[in-house]
Amino acid sequence: MTDLAQPTTVAPPAAEPTTSAAGAWLGWLARRLGLAVLTLWLCSVLVFFATAALGDPVRAILGKDYGTSPQRVAEITAELHLDQPVIGRYLDWLGGLLTGDLGQSVVNKLPVGELVGDRILNSGVLVLVAALVTIPVAFGIAMISANARGRRTDGVIQIVLIALAGLPEFVVGILLVALFSTTVLHLLPAVTIAGGGAPPWSNPASMILPVVTLVIAVAPYVARIVRASLLEVLDSDYVELARLKGVPERIVLRRHALRNAVVPGIQVVALQLAWLAGGIVVVEYLFSYPGVGASLVDAVRNSDFPVVQLLAMTIATVYVVVNLVADVLSILLTPRARTAITS
Repeated sequence: MTDLAQPTTVAPPAAEPTTSAAGAWLGWLARRLGLAVLTLWLCSVLVFFATAALGDPVRAILGKDYGTSPQRVAEITAELHLDQPVIGRYLDWLGGLLTGDLGQSVVNKLPVGELVGDRILNSGVLVLVAALVTIPVAFGIAMISANARGRRTDGVIQIVLIALAGLPEFVVGILLVALFSTTVLHLLPAVTIAGGGAPPWSNPASMILPVVTLVIAVAPYVARIVRASLLEVLDSDYVELARLKGVPERIVLRRHALRNAVVPGIQVVALQLAWLAGGIVVVEYLFSYPGVGASLVDAVRNSDFPVVQLLAMTIATVYVVVNLVADVLSILLTPRARTAITS
């Protein structure tokens, strides 16, 4: 008996829409930017309401003259918009930040942007110079230590790094001043010297001690993390295969190990640079460096709340932006992470 059933054809499954690599990148970047904006907004809420909760700013500004100068009290109240509800004051302040209207200093009667603009630039230059010195120094120390693993050189380097990592930056600065700016050597100025309104880098010698202090405060952490990453990579199978092929150890370390240990190094460098944005305050004050450190200390001492709020938001913005850049670089330098985004 003949089978009359006709063969059935199965239609191929419909192709699922795939997202292009560019679209995946844009989506990831948009989400990361949204998270950064949300973080900055939460920081603005915290900064504003924290300063508002410190008490009556007019009383803090005037001190003993609070009860004897009602006209001055009324002027400061109007300047700080204290006669408005706190939510309205926050919205006005946030709108000013977004539009560039940063307000006026209560103490100096100058626009806040004009008052601290040069100081922010000076601090940015100091952090940039410290970073440019820290990164090659820390990576170089990590490579030397990893290459000498288990030997006396590695042990000495680790002891020195741990000792330096345990020293606060102000202790490091004081020791450097005592060593290089007093009767011991007396080679470098103990404070930053820049006369006539010139930027501090117009006298490079006066920037050496602040930069070295920041490098010593940051480099040990970066060097230890990069060394740990290098050791992990050096124990991997593909590095061992490169050794078996006769590749010299210095090339293995530089081309194979270091390239794969860069991503953890980027992350720790970003964290340390973000720390510098806030930790630089102590170093600047110690060396009388005309940056945000001195401005922030003076603003807190004088209860100049608009300046305090702006500087706090500036530090928060630097922190968020540095971490965002580190995330982008980590994705770009990690093939597995790029594949996860575009898949």
